[in-house]
Amino acid sequence: MITPEQHAEIRRLFFGEHWKVGTIATNLGVHHDTVRAAIALDTRALPRATCRRTKLDPYLPFIRETLERYPRLRATRLHAMLQPRGYTGSAVQVRRLVRVLRPHATTHLYRRLVVLPAEDYGKSRVMLSAVGTGGDGPVLIGWTRTDTHNRYSASSQAIRSGGSRDRR
Repeated sequence: MITPEQHAEIRRLFFGEHWKVGTIATNLGVHHDTVRAAIALDTRALPRATCRRTKLDPYLPFIRETLERYPRLRATRLHAMLQPRGYTGSAVQVRRLVRVLRPHATTHLYRRLVVLPAEDYGKSRVMLSAVGTGGDGPVLIGWTRTDTHNRYSASSQAIRSGGSRDRR
């Protein structure tokens, strides 16, 4: 990036003094592509990009207030609420604006329980744990296969033997 003074000097040397691009680049210590860009385009003459007013601009306070109170309100419903207030634009424009203005929902963070090769899962045999952002504490996600197998195999043995194991 060159300063405005360097930009003016490059243009003066090229157009006023008729220096070549390589000579300007060598004397000013800039790359020859930078000199070419400064010669080709006068950036100060370009108009700055300005945002045009939209049909939704008069309704922005109402939309912001409504989304603060009801963050999950659909854009099409908001469009239906704007029409009686005088909005004549499209629902697509309301969707685009709502996408920008809608507060983002917080997501829950999950953490994987790291178990080293020689470690046991503990008495509860929980493989994974999760920590919610709402202060819920650890949340149970799943059981190990061995724990599930022990539960079902004991009940199936009792059924096969005719009820209780003590009846032999």
